[in-house]
Amino acid sequence: MGRKDELAGRMAEAVLKRLVGRRLIETRDETRARDAVRRILSENLLAEEKLEADARALMQDHAKEIRDSAYDYKRLFTLVKGKLARERGFTL
Repeated sequence: MGRKDELAGRMAEAVLKRLVGRRLIETRDETRARDAVRRILSENLLAEEKLEADARALMQDHAKEIRDSAYDYKRLFTLVKGKLARERGFTL
């Protein structure tokens, strides 16, 4: 199991435990519900990873301009990532 899948599994366990504990959902098969939540979280983590890679690639295309400007790389990366997320309907 990859690191992202492991993280998604731990997150899914915590989310399902809270939802069931607070009686916000009822489930007959917790294992199946946990797997569904894990799959959704894994897909979301992969989508965010792709978004970050696309933001890095876009910034790499403009590396010289970025170096010559007074912009902070991390701040600019956050702005680019946010813009790409909005364009793709992805919530960060």
